[in-house]
Amino acid sequence: MSKIQKRKIVLIGSGSVGTSFLYSAMNRGVADEYGVIDINLDGAIGNKLDLEDANPTNFLPYKIYIEDYKNLKDVDIIVITAGRPQKPGETRIDMVFDNARIMSKIAEDVKKSGFDGITIVASNPVDIMTQIYQEVTGFLPQKVIGSGTSLDTARLRESLSQKINVAPKSIQAFVMGEHGDSSVSVFSSASVSCKPLMDYVKNGRLNNNELLKIHENVWKKAYEIINRKRATFYGIGSDLCELVQAVLKNTRAIYACGAKLTGQYGHSNIYIGVPAVIGINGIEEILEISMNQNEMNQFNKSAEILKSTVKKARIAIA
Repeated sequence: MSKIQKRKIVLIGSGSVGTSFLYSAMNRGVADEYGVIDINLDGAIGNKLDLEDANPTNFLPYKIYIEDYKNLKDVDIIVITAGRPQKPGETRIDMVFDNARIMSKIAEDVKKSGFDGITIVASNPVDIMTQIYQEVTGFLPQKVIGSGTSLDTARLRESLSQKINVAPKSIQAFVMGEHGDSSVSVFSSASVSCKPLMDYVKNGRLNNNELLKIHENVWKKAYEIINRKRATFYGIGSDLCELVQAVLKNTRAIYACGAKLTGQYGHSNIYIGVPAVIGINGIEEILEISMNQNEMNQFNKSAEILKSTVKKARIAIA
């Protein structure tokens, strides 16, 4: 009889984002075991105790425990949310120096452990932190995934759904580029089921000014949430759960995530938010979708901002 393999996930960083991810994953029965690593051991133990209280009433059972870097060799997926939080009025890029140092140390410890699974990074600025982690570990780029513009894309679909009164899951639209202020909502190739989104503009259900406002609301939403309640975590926790589920169940679903380009969209050696097929091997394929000239210009600008910021991050950890 073949041995049943347990699905094991380790979370590095058990703050609000990390624990929101765990709670979402536990409620969906994504894994059998969850390990937690955090420099704040008391906080990690507190979250472990709190989350295990939900096990007896959960639909599917799970185990949760405090983990150590030396035990990562047989783990399937590592999810990294560690880093200092974004402050009110601060952009994600402003956090780069502090969090680059934190991420570099995490990457070194993970590499030493012999871990050979898939890593999903959500620490901000996420595009930069994903690249730092991949470069320090030397792991294959397809096995290192950033949460990228997955949350931005969820916000876009939710905003469009409210405007045209269609379920978000029936809307195929992506936000690309930086997870941040320079992102671009790709309306020109978006669709509602098989109907082009721009048909809604042609028939008067939407207009271009409304689309611009929707995109503005997408990238400004994080600032509004942070100003009102100091942090965002439920949305990204759910998005991380979907990415992890796509890997463990090999769904080959398409998500806007942080992927390392190798010539796609005219750019190389940069992690940036793009649509990609996610499966058992991580990033199975990066998709190149059509953009109009204005969208492509915005994407190129976003890529250049990230390239410049990565250089600064490398200096911070040198």
